[in-house]
Amino acid sequence: MLPVSVKSFAKINLGLLITSKRSDGYHTLETVFAPIDWYDTLEFSSSDTLSMCCTDSALPVDENNLCMRAAKALQESAGCSSGVSITLDKRIPFGAGLGGGSSDAATVLGMLNEFWNVRASLADLHALAVRLGADVPYFLEMTGLAFAKGIGDELEDLSLKLPFHIVTVFPEEHISTVWAYKHFYPRFERTPPDLKQLVRAFCLEGERSCLGAFENDFEPAVFDHYPRVKKVKQELLDSGSFFASLSGSGSAVFGFFDNREDADGALMKMQQQRFRTSMTAPNFSMER
Repeated sequence: MLPVSVKSFAKINLGLLITSKRSDGYHTLETVFAPIDWYDTLEFSSSDTLSMCCTDSALPVDENNLCMRAAKALQESAGCSSGVSITLDKRIPFGAGLGGGSSDAATVLGMLNEFWNVRASLADLHALAVRLGADVPYFLEMTGLAFAKGIGDELEDLSLKLPFHIVTVFPEEHISTVWAYKHFYPRFERTPPDLKQLVRAFCLEGERSCLGAFENDFEPAVFDHYPRVKKVKQELLDSGSFFASLSGSGSAVFGFFDNREDADGALMKMQQQRFRTSMTAPNFSMER
């Protein structure tokens, strides 16, 4: 195998409604995943053994890394003894709610299924992806907007794209998913809105009166404990964003903009504060 480089994109959540807590401790949710143009790069090279290195020294490169766990899971399920050397150029911040680790794991599953000639079905890969993390199936199977429910693994392709400029900001606060689920304020008694219908009206008809329904249930607790994150959201709105929200369990915040000039201005303002940022063009979808 010649060295092959692949981009591994991040996501944001348009609405994230936590609907219940299961008996096994997991929470159920409803959300809409959307891809953004912020990515890690994974390089795969031939090797007799399974190994990994990463440009971010803060991340492990052993079995505690989702990439290594994905490779080993595929090895074990397929009874495969092939090796690979993985190099991860890490650009998506971790602890950001952008799904970077999940995206990397999905890329590993998809690429090694091909390179090792495993020929596992999508259903088999999905089963492995769910074991690795709730967001992994989205990155494995989708390229655009998708509705998710269950623990995030039950997916429906919406065949939609967001026709707006998206500015995504990492406020340099690392928030673990475990912390977020421990501290969010439950509202299990409410009847959740129909996110699928609302996102179709938003994307296809330009209906913006529905945007108030796209709440993120992690946002109140995160804002209470991390005021810098709340400030970033307000600054995006002050810079011309017509909708801004926390992504996932945070701490990344994104804003939608009608025109590139306002988006560029917001981006520059955030970069002046030395926050890591990305700009996503209208109608973006992940490459395959």
